[in-house]
Amino acid sequence: MRHLSGTLHQQSHTTVYQPPTPIVMLAFKLRRVGRKKQPSYRIIVTEKRRDPWGLSVETVGFYNPRTEPSTVKLEEDRIRYWLSKGAQPTPTLHNLFVDAKLLEKPKARTLPSRKKKEGEAAAASPAAAPAAPATA
Repeated sequence: MRHLSGTLHQQSHTTVYQPPTPIVMLAFKLRRVGRKKQPSYRIIVTEKRRDPWGLSVETVGFYNPRTEPSTVKLEEDRIRYWLSKGAQPTPTLHNLFVDAKLLEKPKARTLPSRKKKEGEAAAASPAAAPAAPATA
């Protein structure tokens, strides 16, 4: 019998192989639910690489940005539990958690900065720069 990296469990008359548990990076993500053009979101805990429409570990809240003010329902004890286990929120959820006082950090930037794009655009277009006088 080959030695496997997992564990072998003896049951009544069979041997069951369980592979080793991989270390998985967990993340808080928003899963879109709701009707067409009326989005609302479930806040889920899932593996970092998995898409939000796949399997999730747990649903820990709800977010509806279309109401005034936005509706946010959070299971704070479960969110604190998953944060203690190392789950990382997306920038949008990070800001929601800061607003709900679950995190004591500054808000995260959710959109890319415009200054970088403006600087790249000026450097890329030499026609925008004033032309040097021609010498004869």
